[in-house]
Amino acid sequence: MKVMPTPIADVLIVEPKLFGDSRGFFFESFNQAAFNAATGTNLSFVQDNHSRSAKGVLRGLHYQLGQPQGKLVRVVRGAAYDVAVDIRPASPTFGSWFGLELNEHDHRQLWVPPGLAHGFLVLSDSADFLYKTTDYYAPALERSIAWNDPTLSIDWPLQGSPVLSAKDAAAQAFKDAQF
Repeated sequence: MKVMPTPIADVLIVEPKLFGDSRGFFFESFNQAAFNAATGTNLSFVQDNHSRSAKGVLRGLHYQLGQPQGKLVRVVRGAAYDVAVDIRPASPTFGSWFGLELNEHDHRQLWVPPGLAHGFLVLSDSADFLYKTTDYYAPALERSIAWNDPTLSIDWPLQGSPVLSAKDAAAQAFKDAQF
């Protein structure tokens, strides 16, 4: 696997080694030892999640207090614009965001370490999004930051308004969020 840094410390783009020919392709989507060696972490994943969303659905920006989740995310069908926001108050990049397209063709993954908020926007007709987490989902600890917060000024590749859940539509402003 190839690991590339991003402007936010510890947020990494992970490219698997792909083997393909006229029959199709094969790649190892996850190997704990290889991941830890390539990222310099010593983490274990405890939960795998799979979501399917229609075009224009925006999920996020989600995070958990007290039980932060690191997420290794990828799109296995379709395409999505994936965003990580640094909400670690002591970080030199606190309040910064990084986004990139994840899709079924290049098989890239994004490592979003614990302590960051995460969200994505579906670009294709639908998208299947898979992610591994380093801690369990805890609804009572989950928080959301508004996707369109003016302080963050995330440049979402939107055409019109996104489709939001009630929870995401009521998300807090970055300046009012608990960290």
